[in-house]
Amino acid sequence: MKTGKGTSRDSRHQVALAATLACVLEASAEKVGNVTPERRFADAGFRDFVASAVALGPVIAQAGPGRVGWAVWKSVAAARRATATNTHLGVALLFAPLVAAWRSPQRGGLRRRLAAVLRDLTVGDARWAYRAIRLAKPGGLGRSDVADVRRSPAITLRHAMALAAQRDAIASEYVQDFAITFDLVLPALLRGVRRGLAVPEAIAQAHLELVARLPDTLIMRKAGRPAAEAVSARARAAVDAGGRYTRQGRRAAGRLDLSLREEGNRLNPGASADLVAAALFVWLLETDGSGLG
Repeated sequence: MKTGKGTSRDSRHQVALAATLACVLEASAEKVGNVTPERRFADAGFRDFVASAVALGPVIAQAGPGRVGWAVWKSVAAARRATATNTHLGVALLFAPLVAAWRSPQRGGLRRRLAAVLRDLTVGDARWAYRAIRLAKPGGLGRSDVADVRRSPAITLRHAMALAAQRDAIASEYVQDFAITFDLVLPALLRGVRRGLAVPEAIAQAHLELVARLPDTLIMRKAGRPAAEAVSARARAAVDAGGRYTRQGRRAAGRLDLSLREEGNRLNPGASADLVAAALFVWLLETDGSGLG
């Protein structure tokens, strides 16, 4: 998958596989406070994430310039047919513009094409995305005086995301041209692999570093900023102890993981997990999966 140009059936199939694989890899890693193969939540387990990843891949691959919001809606609807809980709303919101950029005929690298896709988002994209959000019913969703998701929007999707950017990391990516994905998470992921971590461990390390760097906005919405900042402080302590690279760091991460699973997983750093999935998707698109060996 060395080039994003073209809309052939083979290319769409490759994008679908990359999207599904990114979701499965992200869910397979033992990330702190998240669903993993060994740990589940009351309403969702690893099988739910795998089933919805399989459903999401072929649909999100249909995204393109002018079809971002529509692809988000179709992907969430497909995932909800596979499982009754919200598993991949954040992923769909992140993957759809990436696919549109990948398939864009414009010149330049993926990130440059992505910036153009985000600039060109429409009111129609917002309406489709709002439908997807209402269907998914994400945790911690509040109300807004402007562009509330319970009403049909009259502004573009990027404008709507800008209004939510301070309280939602995924929304902020639409404003910052995916700065977290490209500048923080992807380098951490690649650094882990270069330093000898197996891919699942590199994923867990990248997630830990992201939580340490930026308070998770899902925790912030559900439990408040002080709680999110406290989790970040503990993640920084685990990173400073070596993270997944050292025995001491792994023990610190393990203690953090256990504490995040108290109180009904209210402190689940799920927004950070979605951003890790986006970085994995970019990696797979740009390397054709060759870095996974």
